[in-house]
Amino acid sequence: MKKIIIITGASSGMGKEFALQIARDTDADELWLIARRRDKLKDVCAQIHASAKNTHVRKPLKAKPIALDICGRAGVAAFAELLKKENARGDFAIALLVNNAGFGTYGPFENTSVERELAMIELNCTSLTGLCGVALPHMKSGSAIINTASLAAFLPLGNFAVYGATKAYVLSFTMALAAEVKERGIHVCALCPGPVSTEFAHVASNGARREVRNGLDAGKVVAHCLRRVKNKKRTAIMAFKWKFKAFASRFIGRYAGARFTYIYCKRPYAP
Repeated sequence: MKKIIIITGASSGMGKEFALQIARDTDADELWLIARRRDKLKDVCAQIHASAKNTHVRKPLKAKPIALDICGRAGVAAFAELLKKENARGDFAIALLVNNAGFGTYGPFENTSVERELAMIELNCTSLTGLCGVALPHMKSGSAIINTASLAAFLPLGNFAVYGATKAYVLSFTMALAAEVKERGIHVCALCPGPVSTEFAHVASNGARREVRNGLDAGKVVAHCLRRVKNKKRTAIMAFKWKFKAFASRFIGRYAGARFTYIYCKRPYAP
């Protein structure tokens, strides 16, 4: 039976790191890299294939670039069609699904684009939920799901209201899903990073901030997450300061946290 690993948002940032690191240590047959930017995906696939030739991995791994917009119900339906076509070619199992695609928006809610906020909900919540739903029937005992949540999941955040809410949903959903599929031998983990050095800030600020401030290395965050999954942990929070903030959030009122961050944690954004 063919074993497949699927990573969304794989063209850059943590998604790219997941692809590169997983490719170095897997017995899967295929690695599906999903994102909208085909050229970026091809570059990642080329790196994976070049690395495989140099390191003599246990067996050939085929990295497939899949240019696909997975946003919303239409995106989930397109993903389901991919699995249907694969099933028609023969038996396969999804060994790992990494739901990494997502984005955020900086700024007070009333000053941000409603269409952009709704698109964020569609991608961060609807798509992630739908991909889990259509992937699970193809998973076996030993399979795993990684859902990228955020440190923002632990407390409502002013100037980051909708993003924080979507990630709170991801964390809650992931924990419930982990409980439900445990008897099937499927492990589910929520990755909850704080600031990471990726394109996130450039997208979230609409170009007003080019880099994430005080962002930690994406490769280290991903490596930590993969170790946590291997050890059957349900959350991955790498840095001590992130762990402390997640713990301390239990003792802060939701409104107090939102009001404090609204006043003191301004984020640059362009209309």
